[in-house]
Amino acid sequence: MKICDRGLLQRRPFDDDLRFAQPVAEIVSAVRARGDAALREFTARFDKLTPERFQVAKPEEALQRVSPDVVAALRTAAGRLEQFHRRQPLTSWVTADLGGLMGQMVTPLARVGCYVPGGTAPLPSSVLHTVTLARLAGVPEIVVATPPDPQSADTGYVNPVILAAAVIAGATEVLCVGGAQAIAALAYGTETIRPVVKIVGPGNVYVTLAKKLVFGTVGIDGLAGPTETVVVADEAANPVWVAADLLAQAEHDVLASAILLTPSVDLARAVQVEVARQIEGLSRAGIIIQTFEHGSGIVLTRDLDEAVALADAYAPEHLCLAVRDPWAWAPKIKHAGGLFLGERSFEVLGDYVAGPSHVMPTGGSARFASPLTVLDFVRLTSVVAVDAGTTAALAPLAAALARAEGLTAHAGAAEARIRE
Repeated sequence: MKICDRGLLQRRPFDDDLRFAQPVAEIVSAVRARGDAALREFTARFDKLTPERFQVAKPEEALQRVSPDVVAALRTAAGRLEQFHRRQPLTSWVTADLGGLMGQMVTPLARVGCYVPGGTAPLPSSVLHTVTLARLAGVPEIVVATPPDPQSADTGYVNPVILAAAVIAGATEVLCVGGAQAIAALAYGTETIRPVVKIVGPGNVYVTLAKKLVFGTVGIDGLAGPTETVVVADEAANPVWVAADLLAQAEHDVLASAILLTPSVDLARAVQVEVARQIEGLSRAGIIIQTFEHGSGIVLTRDLDEAVALADAYAPEHLCLAVRDPWAWAPKIKHAGGLFLGERSFEVLGDYVAGPSHVMPTGGSARFASPLTVLDFVRLTSVVAVDAGTTAALAPLAAALARAEGLTAHAGAAEARIRE
């Protein structure tokens, strides 16, 4: 792992390469036009198999195919997600303070799609961290779509751990289809797949570009770029733990970012040694090496103030404060998807069992976007039911503003109430 200059904190665009954009547009267009036939064609081409049906018939049977300790861990993670997200307010309300009755009505979305990546590794955690929230919001139909697994023919070509997570989290349907073609099928529907109204969940560049194309036909949670973690550490940080956290981030994929910001040269060197030691024998060492060659590394700063300021400006998906007094520095952070305070609050806990959803803004979008919450699975309707006295008081004001805008029909509608 190299010590780099501040240029490391300049992100590379990931979603504007025509090598990706053109084929994604062709896939989305084909699925929209030809439905299941196009899905089968692309699944055969990209996944090297063609399932007889895309819907998994009996996902609950997967619970018997997964080891009891993994099922227990899934249930614990789902429980903590539920405990955390139940505290997020979903409140309809009405007030008489504005004249008559006005308020807000909260309605769950009718049908949502949760995309779960599976190209290089099954990710049951992504099932839990999307489906659980949708269920808590009251969504009646929750569809999981995930790429087929050739090794799982007996569970409908879906990895049994993903199926077990879908059952535990409360999914109502599981589809064996992935990539851009899955996003198109969820958005537009096919002969056998009913469309959803919103698509959430992470994915690779093809999935992200497809979500970008179908936005407007359906809602989306955001455009997820490569995952990223920034660790801010002082000289007191444990280099073994810091190195382990960076390695954990780097193994996601070769475009991931694992960055250490520190004013301590001694810590930087110790982390370099630990990364080299710990990488030996890791199952995804090849991916980690490529990640550290492109977009990951160590940046030495003048002091901790500069390290925190650089981290906040970068607005990372995950920001970890491995410093003596993390709560003293936390108020300086305004832009991060998830803020992990102290070395025992490591980012991997957030990936699995901490409580908040791990679907968080990437690519600097933490400057304006938030992690996935139950609010992403409902819609708000404003309710206006004013009384006669309020109408009499407000109609002249509405008419005056309408005439100032040159909208005489608007003014006429208000003035009709005044005359009456």
